[in-house]
Amino acid sequence: DVGKNNEIVGGRKVGKIVSTCVLDIDIYKNQPRVIQHTQEPNTEQWIGTEIQVLVAGNWTTYKSRVVQYLRQLAIITPYARLEMTYSNRSDEKKGMNFKFERRSEQMPPAAREVKHHPSSVNNLLVQQLLERTNAKTLVKFLTNDLSGITPASARRLIERLGNSFEPDMDPADLDDKLVTRFVQVLRSADDLFKSPDGGCLSPLGEYNLNLGIQKVVEPDIIATARDKPGAYDGHPFIVEAAVSLGGKDAKEGITVVRFANRIPLLFEGGADVATRVANGKIKWSSYKIDHKRDKIGVFVSIVSTKVPFKGTGKEYIGDDIIEIQQSVKRALQNCCQQLRAHLTKKNALRDVKERKSRLLKYIPDVSRSVFGILEAMQKRKSEEAESGPRYSSPRKRIAGAGAGAGVGSSRQQHLKPTESEVFSVLERVSNGDLTEDTIKEHLVEAVEENVNAGLGFDENEEVFGKVGTSKSKKVGEDDDRQAV
Repeated sequence: DVGKNNEIVGGRKVGKIVSTCVLDIDIYKNQPRVIQHTQEPNTEQWIGTEIQVLVAGNWTTYKSRVVQYLRQLAIITPYARLEMTYSNRSDEKKGMNFKFERRSEQMPPAAREVKHHPSSVNNLLVQQLLERTNAKTLVKFLTNDLSGITPASARRLIERLGNSFEPDMDPADLDDKLVTRFVQVLRSADDLFKSPDGGCLSPLGEYNLNLGIQKVVEPDIIATARDKPGAYDGHPFIVEAAVSLGGKDAKEGITVVRFANRIPLLFEGGADVATRVANGKIKWSSYKIDHKRDKIGVFVSIVSTKVPFKGTGKEYIGDDIIEIQQSVKRALQNCCQQLRAHLTKKNALRDVKERKSRLLKYIPDVSRSVFGILEAMQKRKSEEAESGPRYSSPRKRIAGAGAGAGVGSSRQQHLKPTESEVFSVLERVSNGDLTEDTIKEHLVEAVEENVNAGLGFDENEEVFGKVGTSKSKKVGEDDDRQAV
């Protein structure tokens, strides 16, 4: 709140003291102003940082936003323990308490302070640098106060500036007109210095992002990706993304969660680059995902030395910067490709289980019918042994003799059992070694061994296509009967 100071308490693992600092912020210099700083012995070996801030607002109206902010903050800071307690003095039932325990011990790397890249400067910034510099020559100013400029490239740059600039001139001699010319050449001379390096940034990391989403959202499947570092207008940036399916309290459709320098963005999400890419640039059907029915969570974190916010509220990042838009798209596509591989395998396993279930359903009827046929054959064989062989009619004998002359006769002869094989089977039926139960056991073993190898799959049924339509179900059942 305005006029109230903030209190920060911190203790380190290697330290023997606990520091307490009371401060506020100098809004003109954007710097902390220390009011009180005390140190006490750390007798309890306490480690961590505790911040107390007094905030005034309308809790009834913005309760859901506060909870939403803390939930998203728990996602992007899985290495922190967050707890919030609200007590209502007039009605205790309206009080609430929730907390998010620490899930990761891996801290993201600390951000490093770097000098301004030549492509990122403007007139105001150059004037501020000229006022603070200790350089006595223009060459020294370029090499010491800006990044990525060597003495050789600095001299080549001064040559492009024109006759009004000299390598040994005092930077303080630059007036407004010369500063304008100086900035124009700096922003256009990309061939003289390297692109800004993203090593100074502090991204969360795929491991922590994965843990944070699992902790809060509890999805069924999740994939994370980080795109290569990029730059726009001399400012480096890194995009990290995650796509999840399912989860606690998840809604059907696409839900986009956005972060900028590890800070949740709650408002004006429809105009944000992450939302527009997720809704308009990703072909979800190509990755076996139904963007209308599936519960899709899209998480995009952008870290940069200068986040290109739109508007005074700094609540969304526009999609007019092509470099960031393409980086977000690549990161999301990478996540979707990981999910597609997982979903394809999952659908294949599901189809195999369904095929196995349908095959096992027919085994009792098949084993009963086969055993009935074998019993009838064994009975007829016994009658022939007692009364002599039974001869078929001449017409049947002629038909049987000519059956081998047609197409596929070799295959029929190959499949036809020999007389000794038939005798062996009927002998087992007569002795009781081959029963309906043993036939059932053999069929179950055959299904177990062969169904995983794609037994019965054909071109009429798509293994990785839509499952559950009446047409595909009927075709599958017919194929199962033929396979059995």
